[in-house]
Amino acid sequence: MTSAAEHPWGRVDAEGRVFVKTGDAEREIGEWKVGEPAEGLAFYVRRFEGLETEVDLLEKRLTTGALSPDEAAKAVAKVRGEVADAAAIGDLASLDTRLDALAPAIEKQREERRAEREAKVAEATVAKTRIVEEAEKIAAGQDWRAGADRLRALLEEWKALPRLSKSADDELWHRFSAARTSFTRKRKTHFAEQNTQREAAQKVKEKLIVEAEALSSSTEWGPTSGKYRDLMTEWKKAGSAPRNVEDKLWKRFRAAQDVFFQARDAANAALDEEFAANAVVKEQILVEAEALLPITDLDAARKALHDIADRWEAAGKVPRGRVKELEGRLRTVEQAVRAAGEQEWKRSDPEKSARADDMIGKLQRAIDETRESLAKAEAAGDARKVKDLTQKLESNESFLAMAQKAASDYS
Repeated sequence: MTSAAEHPWGRVDAEGRVFVKTGDAEREIGEWKVGEPAEGLAFYVRRFEGLETEVDLLEKRLTTGALSPDEAAKAVAKVRGEVADAAAIGDLASLDTRLDALAPAIEKQREERRAEREAKVAEATVAKTRIVEEAEKIAAGQDWRAGADRLRALLEEWKALPRLSKSADDELWHRFSAARTSFTRKRKTHFAEQNTQREAAQKVKEKLIVEAEALSSSTEWGPTSGKYRDLMTEWKKAGSAPRNVEDKLWKRFRAAQDVFFQARDAANAALDEEFAANAVVKEQILVEAEALLPITDLDAARKALHDIADRWEAAGKVPRGRVKELEGRLRTVEQAVRAAGEQEWKRSDPEKSARADDMIGKLQRAIDETRESLAKAEAAGDARKVKDLTQKLESNESFLAMAQKAASDYS
């Protein structure tokens, strides 16, 4: 060795011994025998820089939250152990100071994480309580399809939430599980009952199909149409058969009806064509009937309508689509003749005429008597009686006018 090497925080003496300063003293940390002291000094300074880099990295990872508080505390203890007996030249005390400064940050982070966990637990408690209450509401209902889907979704939500305390989590899970179990049991019972009902409906509908197919060749259009209506009522009352057979059953039932109704429609179409000529005749008869309106000669109108009715019946049936129209036009004429007859009867009713004449006579006698009494009251100067009798006279005269008008209607 030719000379020693010096550094603000250590040295390599001429004999190759390496020292680091620690406060006002120094500590021997090794030897350098294979080269110049300056090279040894640089080697031990690089060791310090490596420790400094570890502290820098630790500070950054703690600041960014890359380390949990427990991980950071373990890392600080590890680096502190490396610094305590480090064979390195540099300000080791400053590294200890920096490591000490990390303790409050670690504790702060620990408190923050604790508060964050508590907040998440509180949120999870609210969320799990909501899940349980919704599940219990679903379990109390009968929405089997949507309810089952929703319970599965709620289970996935539950799994994604953090656990609570064991007692709280177990209590809520027990309620949630009980609600799911209750819903599942009721759902299975419902579909089992539904399957039983559907199987019974299938048997009923198969029987109805046999009846419908037996009727399909009938030519008794009216009665058979009624029977098919009854069969349709029973079909609807039976309810749904199992889904895999319901459509097939309906197609068979409908096909049997189609055979009958298509045959009926074809027969009716043929009749309509046959009856078309009858409609032409009845249209001509209607021209005569409608010419009677308005009624001016009741006896003549009655006689003409009687003849029209005979010819109308003789003309025969018309196409079904025109029955309502043609019958309605004739009915209008018949109603007009009937109304004219009723009006004539009212005018010539002898009993009503006699009652009207009797009323006129009574009112006339009452008026005469009231006039005599009124004259006597005026002569006596009885003002109050005069007033009463005058009102009575006016009332009787009004009734008399009404009775005379009614009597004129019967004359």
